[in-house]
Amino acid sequence: MEVPASVRQRSAQLREQLDWHNYRYYALDDPQITDAEYDRLLRELQDLEREYPDLVTPDSPTQRVGTTPLGSFIQVRHDLPMLSLDNAFTDQEIHDFDRRVREQLDATAAIQYAAEPKLDGLAVSLRYEDGLLVRGATRGDGSVGEDITHNVRTIPSVPLRLQGGDYPRLLEVRGEVFMPKRGFAELNAQALQRGEKLFANPRNAAAGSLRQLDSRITASRPLEIFCYAVGQVEDGELPDLHSAILARLKTWGLRVCSELNVVNGAAGCLEYYRAMLDRRDGLPYEIDGVVYKVDRLEQQRSLGFVARAPRWAIAHKFPAQEVLTQVLAIQVQVGRTGALTPVARLEPVSVGGVTVTNATLHNADEIRRKDVRVGDTVFVRRAGDVIPEVVKVLLESRPIDAQAFVMPERCPVCGSQVIRPEGEAVSRCVGGLICSAQRKEAIRHFASRRALDIEGLGDKLVDQLVEQELIHDPADLYHLDVKTLAKLERMGEKSAAKLAQALDRSRSTTLARFLYALGVRGVGEATAQTLAAHFGTLKALMAADEERLQKIPDIGPVVAAQIHAFFAEAHNQEVIERLQQAGIRWPDSEPQAQGIGQLPLAQKTFVLTGTLTSMSRDQAKARLQSLGAKVSGSVSAKTSYVVAGSDPGSKRDKARELGVPVLSEAEWLELLAGAEKTSGPA
Repeated sequence: MEVPASVRQRSAQLREQLDWHNYRYYALDDPQITDAEYDRLLRELQDLEREYPDLVTPDSPTQRVGTTPLGSFIQVRHDLPMLSLDNAFTDQEIHDFDRRVREQLDATAAIQYAAEPKLDGLAVSLRYEDGLLVRGATRGDGSVGEDITHNVRTIPSVPLRLQGGDYPRLLEVRGEVFMPKRGFAELNAQALQRGEKLFANPRNAAAGSLRQLDSRITASRPLEIFCYAVGQVEDGELPDLHSAILARLKTWGLRVCSELNVVNGAAGCLEYYRAMLDRRDGLPYEIDGVVYKVDRLEQQRSLGFVARAPRWAIAHKFPAQEVLTQVLAIQVQVGRTGALTPVARLEPVSVGGVTVTNATLHNADEIRRKDVRVGDTVFVRRAGDVIPEVVKVLLESRPIDAQAFVMPERCPVCGSQVIRPEGEAVSRCVGGLICSAQRKEAIRHFASRRALDIEGLGDKLVDQLVEQELIHDPADLYHLDVKTLAKLERMGEKSAAKLAQALDRSRSTTLARFLYALGVRGVGEATAQTLAAHFGTLKALMAADEERLQKIPDIGPVVAAQIHAFFAEAHNQEVIERLQQAGIRWPDSEPQAQGIGQLPLAQKTFVLTGTLTSMSRDQAKARLQSLGAKVSGSVSAKTSYVVAGSDPGSKRDKARELGVPVLSEAEWLELLAGAEKTSGPA
C-alpha cells in the first residue's frame, strides 16, 4: 500500500518528537510532557505503522516490545576488550593506589579522579553506526560476549538513535544494565503472588532478564542503564577528560549517572566513598561500591594496563551485603492484612554494617524451595532498607537434627483459623475483626468512606485508640463517648462531639456497605453488592456453604472459600453480633428474584469520568451495580460504555480511540431508567 506523503511526514514528526521526549526523560531527567501525552503520541505512531507497515524503521520508538524468540545467542568478539577492575576494600589500599599513580606519572600535584557509583548490574556494550544502534552485547569474558541486541532494544533508556549530529560515525558505549529497587520489589511481589521462584537480588534479576531468548520477557522487566565509558571510536573526536566524555554522551541521549563527581587525590576519593556509603540505602538502585578513574585521558594512556585491568582505575567495594550465619528458629509473623510470614531468627551477624538478627523467608513454598531448616547455616542478604532475607542454604553444613518448618493451622496471635486459598502462595489468618496484628488496618477499613464512612476517624486517631487499648475491634467504636474521645491528643470537646455524631450516623447503612466494611478478603465493593442482592439478608449469607457461594456469578472457589472461612470463624461471628447489638442496621430485602447474571445490565462494564450533576460518583456506582453492571476505573476494549460528566478526563478520549460508546449524563440516566423498569425487585 502506497504511503501518502502527509502520513509519511507525520510519522517522521512523531518519531522525532518521541525521541526528543525520551532524551529529556532519560538522559536529562527533565521531562517536558506528561506520561499520558507521551502515550498518546506513541499510540498515534503505532496506529500509523499498523496501517502502513512500510513506515516501520529499526529506530522507531515502537520497536521496543520484543520479537520472536531466538534459538540461541550468537557470540560477539569485542574489538577493544571490556576489562575488569582491581578491587580495594580499605582506605589504605586507596592511598596505595593513588601513590602508585602519582609515582608512575611523576606527579607532584594531586591527581584528579572521576568518581562514580559502582552499579550492581550487568556490563554491556552498545555499538552505534551513523547514530543508529546496531548491536548490543554482554561483557562475557571481556574478549567475547553474547549478542543481546534484541533485548537491549527493549530497554526504554537505551536510545535506538543518538541525538544531535556531532557523534562519531562509529561509537561503542559501555554501560551497566540494572534493575531499580522498586522494580525489583514489584517483580518479586508478582512472582510471590504466582507462587514462582523469587530472584535473589536485583543483579540476578537484571542478568536473567537480559539473557532471555524471548525478548518479549525482557521488555516486560523494569530494566534501566547507566553509561560509564566508551570503547571503539572511529571518524570522530572526543574530549580529553573522562568526565567530559560522559557529559558529551549525555548530549547524544545516552543516560549517565548523575552521581558522577570529579575529586582530588586519595582524600577526595575517600570523602566521596563515605558520602555514597551514607546515601547508599536512599538511592533508587543497588550499588556495591564506587569506582575511581584518572580523569585525564593522556594520563590514562601513560599509566596503561596490567594483566586484564587498567592501572588508572580501581573499584572501592562496600562492606559485604551477603554473609553466612545460623538459623536459630523459624517463627511466624502476622501482617496487617492477615498474611503469615515465616521469619528466621538468626545468630546475630553484621551485614552491610548493620547487625541482623532476623530475615524473611516469605512463605511456606519459599522455605520448601530453598529447603531452610532450623539449625542450617545460610547466606543472608540485606539490600538497602529492604528486610534481610535468606538467600540459600549451605547444605554441606546441615546438622543431623535440623528441623523442617510446618506452617501453623491456627493464628499465633489470635488463635483463629489459618487458610491458604487455592492458587495462592500466602497463608492468612481469617480473624480479621479480632486479630490484634490486623486491628488497626481492620478498623481503618471499617471506617473508610466507601465502608461505614465514619467521618473524622483518621489514621492517627485509630492509632491512638488502639495503642491506648480503648478499642480492640470495630464494635468497640460504638461504646466510645465524648468524654473519652476528648481526652485524646488533638481532639477536644468540639471534635469529640463531631466524631460521636459521625459514629451515630454510621449506624444506619446498607447490607452491601456493611459486608464491604467487614474486610473479608476478596470481597470488594462490587462483590459486596452482588452478595447483598443475591442473599438479601446477612443471616442467609452467613449460612451459605462454599458450593452455594460458587453458584453466584463472579465468585470463584478462592473467594468462596475466603467468605465461608470468615463467617465460620467464631471470633468474627461474635464481633458481628456485637456490631448489631450496638445499633448497626440496614434494610433487609428479598433474595434477588433474578440471578445477578440475569439483571438488565449484567455483563456490562461502565467507566465513569468527569463530574455528574444528578448524583455523587458513589451513588452512581451503587446504582449501576444494583442492576448487575460492573464499574471499572480504566477504559479497555472490553468496556461497554463510558459515562462522561462535565470536565471529563482522558478516559473519554481513550474510549473514542477504542470505539467504546460514550454516553452523556442525560443519555446514561435514560438508559438507567429503562433498565430499572425491566429489573425485578432488589
